[in-house]
Amino acid sequence: MSDAIKHECGIALIRLKKPLQYYVDKYGTAFYGLNKLHLLMEKQHNRGQDGAGVANIKLDMAPGERYISRYRSIDPKPIQDIFDHINKRFYEIGEENPELLKDVAYLKKHAGFTGELFLGHLRYGTFGRNSIENCHPFLRQNNWITRNLVVAGNFNLTNVDELFEVLLEIGQHPKEKSDTVTVLEKIGHFLDVANDELVHKYQALGYNSHDVYQKVAENIDIPQILKQSSEVWDGGYAMAGLFGHGDAFVLRDPNGIRPAFYFEDEEVCVVASERPVIQTAFNLKYDEIKELTPGHALIIKKNGNVSEVEINTPKAVKKCSFERIYFSRGNDYDIYQERKNLGRFVVPNVLKTIDHDLDNSVFSFIPNTAEGSFYGMIKGLEDYLNEQKYEQILALDEKPSPEQLKEILTRRARIEKIAIKDAKARTFITQDDARDDMVAQVYDITYGSVVRGKDNLVVIDDSIVRGTTLKQSILRILDRLDPKRIVVVSSAPQIRYPDCYGIDMAKMGDFIAFDAAITLLKESGRQHIIDECYRKSKEQEKLPKEQIVNYVKEIYAPFAPEEISAQIAKMLTPENIKAEVNIVYQTVEDLHRACPGNTGDWYFTGDYPTPGGNKVVNKAFINYIEGKNERAY
Repeated sequence: MSDAIKHECGIALIRLKKPLQYYVDKYGTAFYGLNKLHLLMEKQHNRGQDGAGVANIKLDMAPGERYISRYRSIDPKPIQDIFDHINKRFYEIGEENPELLKDVAYLKKHAGFTGELFLGHLRYGTFGRNSIENCHPFLRQNNWITRNLVVAGNFNLTNVDELFEVLLEIGQHPKEKSDTVTVLEKIGHFLDVANDELVHKYQALGYNSHDVYQKVAENIDIPQILKQSSEVWDGGYAMAGLFGHGDAFVLRDPNGIRPAFYFEDEEVCVVASERPVIQTAFNLKYDEIKELTPGHALIIKKNGNVSEVEINTPKAVKKCSFERIYFSRGNDYDIYQERKNLGRFVVPNVLKTIDHDLDNSVFSFIPNTAEGSFYGMIKGLEDYLNEQKYEQILALDEKPSPEQLKEILTRRARIEKIAIKDAKARTFITQDDARDDMVAQVYDITYGSVVRGKDNLVVIDDSIVRGTTLKQSILRILDRLDPKRIVVVSSAPQIRYPDCYGIDMAKMGDFIAFDAAITLLKESGRQHIIDECYRKSKEQEKLPKEQIVNYVKEIYAPFAPEEISAQIAKMLTPENIKAEVNIVYQTVEDLHRACPGNTGDWYFTGDYPTPGGNKVVNKAFINYIEGKNERAY
């Protein structure tokens, strides 16, 4: 997006199902799993660049030998930093004795990250400081192997306060009040309970201490632990966990808000946040990858058995549509087609805005992530032109001249690469005027691509959130080409409400659509609607989340989407710009038509899939009215 927003996060889990020696013999390396993890994380770099982390469990290690390894980084290139750190030890071993790099027994005993179970995480920080302590995976350590827990995930919970109180009621003293720590300790609590119950059971049956914990490892009920831990979670999550003895899981929320995909064969089980990264890393076909069912967990036992188990009853599927619009990589087959449809379906409104004048219109896209929707928009324009050509040819004489046919058949939508982002440009100047001038130089433009004073210039973007970059930079840059009209097309609908399930959109004042609606209400003498919405929101502030209603919808109710779009264009048009500026948004209906499998649209419609969403939007609106510049969750 021209307005970058952050998204939390990406996960990658690998379980090698054969002994390490198998991979040495077949693939010539003891680092098969580690290398695949590296590739999975690099291919999901788009999902998190604030930090990263890796954890590894070695199976069947003797007492006194290290069996858990973890390393996290907030380096500017965290993935590279992590694997440089890990590989440094292997380089040292190779210099001492290269043969040891294929000696599985030696590596497992003397080097970290040489186990069979791997978990990687990429982080975009939507909350909290960007420090090592905020990076996943999180580790809960214990001297009893079956009580060790490693957790990493792509999630955000809306009811951390409630969950925190539950931990206090059972006697815990959490080190901080965050959803990550709360989740870790909640699972850890029920892991401890399950351990205690099994220990007592097998001790009563006469097993000695060593055999007791062997039986615990074999029989611990991971689905039951997850059911007890997650039954009151409110939010979106794809959460992965490793246990010290070798079991593992990936748990998905009941609405399927956050994504998770997996593949299993006789050699490996792998899970990632995106389908194509597994395809690329393991050279697989589309239909070989499965999507984890909402409300279910993928359970990977130490013995290698893999099963998908229902943990929480699946609810109405509300997969995040922003995954399709922007966050996920566009090389997924379905996402590529969907992004093209997003561009294609917005064409009728684009044509209306430019008065159907294709001969005097130039089409482009900003930024590069909008390229897929741009292709779809051009395809839609070609379809429109073909219909026109068909009608024009039918209207010709029985024997049209070659010149007549050529004039009709050669009409095309005019496509240009208008703006190229200068990746090296940075804004170091702090004074506002100077900074705005600097920002305006971040993009280079292709001069001569627009007929001055005559052409419409149409550029498509993934979405318009705050509009800051449009106003401070892009519109000013495009105006240098002296077009008659600038049309900015959003392949997503108007973002009107906060997200609370992992996307960094938490404050009402961050949304240009909300600012536009508030401005329209005030200018039209309807301040009472704002006041009434605040009163209703304030009255339900102390109610349980299940009883809260999203009254913020009333802010938008008096206006058609086109009215809000016109106000947005007015608010984003910089001073002294010569061209007329129009903003065209996707409709919610066409979003659903383009992305039928991902109908989560709460940031556009205010229809939250969990009660906690209404609680968050209620708090966000109250914060806005009361002038509190803070997150609502």
